[in-house]
Amino acid sequence: MVTITLKDVSVTLGRRAVVHGVSAAFGVGTLTGIVGPNGAGKSTLARAMLALVPASGTVEVDGADVAAMPRADLARRVAYVPQGQTLHWPLTVERLVGLGRLPHLAPMSRIADADNAAIERAMARADVLDLRDRIATELSGGERARVLFARALAVEAPALIADEPLASLDPRHQIDVMDMLHTEATGGGLVIAVLHDLTLAARYCDRLLLIDSGRIVADGAPAEVLTAARLRAVYGIDAAVETGGEWPTITVLGRAGG
Repeated sequence: MVTITLKDVSVTLGRRAVVHGVSAAFGVGTLTGIVGPNGAGKSTLARAMLALVPASGTVEVDGADVAAMPRADLARRVAYVPQGQTLHWPLTVERLVGLGRLPHLAPMSRIADADNAAIERAMARADVLDLRDRIATELSGGERARVLFARALAVEAPALIADEPLASLDPRHQIDVMDMLHTEATGGGLVIAVLHDLTLAARYCDRLLLIDSGRIVADGAPAEVLTAARLRAVYGIDAAVETGGEWPTITVLGRAGG
C-alpha cells in the first residue's frame, strides 16, 4: 500500500504565495478530487506533491520525504498525468505508452518482456489497444487523453496524480476518463485528480479537497463539501445543490447576488 502525506506545505512562485500551510493525508482505494476556482493553487499543490516546484513543509510518500527521494524512485511510486500536454514527436501509440516504463529501465537498457507486458496491460486498461499503431500526434483529443492515461498506467505505480485530465474533452470523453480514474481507485490505487467540473467531481470522487487562495477550506465527502453556501463563498456563484440522489447534482444559477 502507498500513502501520501502533506505537512504544512506552502509554495511561493516568484513573489506570490500560491499554497499556504496545506496538510492532508491520502490512502489507497480512494479517488480524491482537488477542486476550487481558477488560480486557487490546485495544480501547484499537485506539482508540490511530486517535488516539481520548491515547497516548504514536508511531502512524504510512504514516509519518505519526496524532496530527498531519487526521481526514478518517486516516479515508480507515483505516476503523473500533467495538464495540457502537447505531443511533438510522431511516435506510435504503443511507443508513447512505452515511455511509461522509463522509471524502471537502467540507462541504455532495452525494454524487456516484463515491460512489454506492462505496456499491454496499460493499453487494455485505458482501452487503446486498437490505437497501438496510430501516430499519436494524429489522434483526437479524446484518444490522446486515453493514450496519455495509458502511459501513466504503464508505470504500474501504486499512486496516480492527474492534473486537469478533463481539459478540452467533450462530455463523453470526460466520463470515459473519470470512469478510468474511479476504476483505478476501486482497484486499490491511490488516485488524486485536479478537477474543474463540480458535477463530475461529485459523481465520481469519494473525497473532495476544496481549495481557495491556496488554502483548504473544506475536506470530506462531496455532499459535505459542495454546499450552496460554500459555492457562493468560494466561487461567487448561486447554485442549487440536490443531495437526494446517488450523488450531489449542482445547477449553477448565476453570479452570487446577480
